[in-house]
Amino acid sequence: MPSNSEGLALRGRRRERDTLDRLLRDVRAGHSRVLVLRGEPGVGKTALLGYLIEHASAGRVTRAAGVEPESEIAYSTLQQLCAPLLGRLDRLPEPQRVALATAFGLSPGDPPEALLIGLAVLGLFAEAASEQPLVCVVDDVQWLDRMSTNRSRWPGRAGETMPRR
Repeated sequence: MPSNSEGLALRGRRRERDTLDRLLRDVRAGHSRVLVLRGEPGVGKTALLGYLIEHASAGRVTRAAGVEPESEIAYSTLQQLCAPLLGRLDRLPEPQRVALATAFGLSPGDPPEALLIGLAVLGLFAEAASEQPLVCVVDDVQWLDRMSTNRSRWPGRAGETMPRR
């Protein structure tokens, strides 16, 4: 995702930036938040995500972006999102650790149960967030693989939707 340090791409986006700044304040204060950006192609969603990443300085940022050729590869998005956190894999209970390692191709085994994958991802996020605020950014969701996007596998609750311009 491109850097937005000059702020040129966000001219006139004060309301959206305020929403993102409020979200980051809440995360820094220890509150979990979910934000969904919606809009037509080319309206600047990726630029807004760049702003979010750039201003998430007080914590860890992990991100994933959908890529059309990878949309058929099971768990490719979750693997992107979790890769920076895999150093904490040994802190998860064994069934979760094994399920995630198998899903990500780190160890052989039968396809893991969805519940274990969801618990493992939640556990990995919780471990990372216990040390510092954690911001997870996912872009280009139209190209995410089906296994990663199943709602039962994504931790979190219903969130705020960015107002449309």
